[in-house]
Amino acid sequence: MKTTFPALKNIQKALDEAGVGNRIKATVPLNADVYNSPESNPVPSAGDFRGDIHSLMVDMVRFMHSNGAPFVVNIYPFLSLYQNPDFPIDFAFFDGGGRNLNDGGHGYTNVFDANYDTLVWSLKKAGVPDMKVIVGEVGWPTDGDKNANLENAKRFYDGFLRKMARKDGTPMRPGNLEVYLFGLIDEDMKSILPGNFERHWGLFTYDCRPKFPMDLSGKGNDKYLKRATGVQYLPEQWCVLNPDVKQLSALGPNLDYACSLSDCTALGYGSSCNNLDRGGNASYAFNMYFQMQDQDVRACDFEGLAVITTKNASRNGCLFPVQIVSAAGPAAVATGRALLVAGFAAILLL
Repeated sequence: MKTTFPALKNIQKALDEAGVGNRIKATVPLNADVYNSPESNPVPSAGDFRGDIHSLMVDMVRFMHSNGAPFVVNIYPFLSLYQNPDFPIDFAFFDGGGRNLNDGGHGYTNVFDANYDTLVWSLKKAGVPDMKVIVGEVGWPTDGDKNANLENAKRFYDGFLRKMARKDGTPMRPGNLEVYLFGLIDEDMKSILPGNFERHWGLFTYDCRPKFPMDLSGKGNDKYLKRATGVQYLPEQWCVLNPDVKQLSALGPNLDYACSLSDCTALGYGSSCNNLDRGGNASYAFNMYFQMQDQDVRACDFEGLAVITTKNASRNGCLFPVQIVSAAGPAAVATGRALLVAGFAAILLL
């Protein structure tokens, strides 16, 4: 943060000197952990910027406000649930099942509104009560955790989009809110330091198939979004544990190697492939590595433990994917998402 603020001022200065500062504003997208309410009084009106960064945040928001820049915040109700085992799950959604948190006459039935208004109160206490707020990221992951699944994601988006369509706003900021959904597509190489769910925020799968029906208008038209067309796949073949191998002492290290260079987040507790047995786990890991290496035959050996098969290895609701063709050619390790750009453009225009 100590380097962020000087950088922000330098960027805004450069914009001003270029003669575009009156219409292009510099801001800093921030996570919702820069403000909070005390545990002794966990209501929005008690909210303020965190004590350890309070003076810096006040200076920063006053600078942005003086230049007409908005406060951009990322709000993730899923993280409230993920980080607190005692968090009331229904409070993360918008269908009225959550508790009613009363704050001086304002009622809150979901954590999004409560979080948003905690920021509003923080800005008010910083002396910028009218500062514009933009929600730069909001969404729900579909894998990588016991609460990250298709059912919960659909429940979240259905309620959230209905709320946006009604233009309810929040108790402190009624009316239309400017929000941006996160994200469009899964990211299979993203850091999982925050949790395995980090690679599964997409509304679309890696090959641009919609994960569940959703109505972006929020008016009840529950149908699948249009998938990308013309997506090309590598041959239908999978790398699995060789059933003829009896000596499995090297299985552990090879499984670890495969997962460290691919994406095994679906194997975690509560995830979509959590129900596989030991052999299934190994096959999944081997196949993910094999596919992310563009099905290079040398990527399906693992000291003789693996074998290539043309029989679909998917099982028990667990998808063993086949890689899409990389835009850079067979030698590339990249996932080849560039092929989907045209499809995405079409989707965004529908």
